[in-house]
Amino acid sequence: MTYCVGLLLNEGMVLLSDTRTNAGLDNIATYRKMFTFEVPGERVIVIMTAGSLSVTQTTIARLRDMNDSPDADPTTCILRAPTMLAVAEIVGSTLAAVRGEIQEKLSAMGQGASASMIVAGQRKGGGMRMFLIYPEGNFIEATEDTPFLQIGEHKYGKPILDRVVKPSTSLLDAQKAVLLSMDSTLRSNLSVGMPLDLAVIDKDALKVTAARRIEAGDPDFRAMSEAWSTALRDGFQKIEL
Repeated sequence: MTYCVGLLLNEGMVLLSDTRTNAGLDNIATYRKMFTFEVPGERVIVIMTAGSLSVTQTTIARLRDMNDSPDADPTTCILRAPTMLAVAEIVGSTLAAVRGEIQEKLSAMGQGASASMIVAGQRKGGGMRMFLIYPEGNFIEATEDTPFLQIGEHKYGKPILDRVVKPSTSLLDAQKAVLLSMDSTLRSNLSVGMPLDLAVIDKDALKVTAARRIEAGDPDFRAMSEAWSTALRDGFQKIEL
């Protein structure tokens, strides 16, 4: 399983993903689930993936091939698409096609394959937008009412986001929020694991303005986790029935 989360804020976007892939108790591996496509100053697109590794890797590979193809055009290439909505449509169509092909191959063995993605970015002259792409290729968009999207094992990390994240949340506080959301998930589900990939995109920067890989044992992340645990315990003791 996995956990990926993206925040769409007035100041920019914050994205975080884990890297654990679990195909059984004795088959745990690390794979990147955050992928960046950008033409600095023109557009930036970040895609995060969850689900079947064969589906997600094939989908990302095809999107990259489309970008490099001499026949690429705005209907097939996310780096040439006229809007972020068109980017979401290209990603959705590609994901649905790949899922269908792999599903057909696996159906004979009684197995299935599914995947979902978060697509976030901005193109020059357009606003920041973030979409959750479903396995069937359809999607929903983050809004002011719901300024964050999650895929994968999201239930453990959702409560803190519901309580603290608003469009006006600063990028610094947003990074804290997604990291604590991930910390809650790491503590409650062994199928999500480090290292973590964190990316920040400032509004109108048209590039990833900060990127960081957080390894297991990272002292800053550990200190934040311990401080959060202490704050929760102290708060719990102060509440009276």
